[in-house]
Amino acid sequence: MALLIDAHCHLTGDEYDGVGGVEAVLDRAKEAGVKRVIVSGFDLDSSREAKSLAETYASVYFTVGFHPSELEKYREGDLEELGRLAAHEKCVAIGEIGLDYHFPDNPSPDFQEELFIKQMELADKLRLPIVVHSRDAAEDTLTLLRAQKELLKKGGLMHCYAYSTEMVKDFAALGFYFSFGGTSTFKNAKKVKESAKAVPLDRLLTETDSPYLAPEPFRGTFPNECKNVRHVAENLSALRGEKEEELQERIFANAKRLFPKLK
Repeated sequence: MALLIDAHCHLTGDEYDGVGGVEAVLDRAKEAGVKRVIVSGFDLDSSREAKSLAETYASVYFTVGFHPSELEKYREGDLEELGRLAAHEKCVAIGEIGLDYHFPDNPSPDFQEELFIKQMELADKLRLPIVVHSRDAAEDTLTLLRAQKELLKKGGLMHCYAYSTEMVKDFAALGFYFSFGGTSTFKNAKKVKESAKAVPLDRLLTETDSPYLAPEPFRGTFPNECKNVRHVAENLSALRGEKEEELQERIFANAKRLFPKLK
């Protein structure tokens, strides 16, 4: 019997209105063997909505935080509000937070770094792990995390990991786990596939990043759904040469170790 977890997804927008809504998405996930879903906040409103979903559906847990590309929405007092949301029994982490240099109109690197550290301080205060979004910012992310190592007592998750196999050891040494989604199934994603094979078994997680990044054989379809984490897990099993059911069990155990609030 499948024992799957979608460790990072987004269910707080209107992207699912045309496919039956969030409840239908979660029903299909359950039918596919997905036992737990972690909905990630990316700003204050989505963090509030993620909390509401977790209160409505038994399988749903959530994280709260400001994505680096969404920092123009940040206002004084928002960190305190995130702290109040994070005190909820089903909030498993502060995230997704981090650095994103991909788009030229993103907030300045200095501002991204400032809010990244402030949210790490909040996680440390609340004794929660962090969920890191890092895009086109590998060296700066690693440098910052090393400098703030004292704030990482509860570890964290490098979500949708796409950096090198060499850096896996660097992030793992700081207490990080690594989640892989649809990109790890893409035929041309050689670096991601190599990293997925290099991650230690006890640090491996699965995700969808729904509604984005649908895996093969659904690449290019929108919205991606939590049920498709099954294809991610199957692909990881094939890549790593590990038995599918055993890998699912290990991944689920990894998630519970990283996120102790997860039941």
